[in-house]
Amino acid sequence: MTNEAVIVEKLTAIEQLLNKQGMLQKEALTFADACDYLHVSTSYLYKLTRTNLVPHYIPTGKKIYFKRTELDGWLFKNKQSSIIEIEKEAADYILGKSGRPI
Repeated sequence: MTNEAVIVEKLTAIEQLLNKQGMLQKEALTFADACDYLHVSTSYLYKLTRTNLVPHYIPTGKKIYFKRTELDGWLFKNKQSSIIEIEKEAADYILGKSGRPI
């Protein structure tokens, strides 16, 4: 690999990082931005918007936009508890609020 090729590769990587950084600063995301942000295909995101499973906005009736904070909330729905969390909840339930077994 030549020096020029290495430099171009590194500049491309820096450009991609800057684009991602810029996306994290934006409140409103375009459809393409949202696909990149969520790491999903365009067809899957269209399916999610068509079935109203993901919060989105269509201000002009044509282009689809998303609030980044709402996408974050949507991503973190339906948390799956770890075994440790489930065991702690079970122990708390058995002990009750007083700390003594029921």
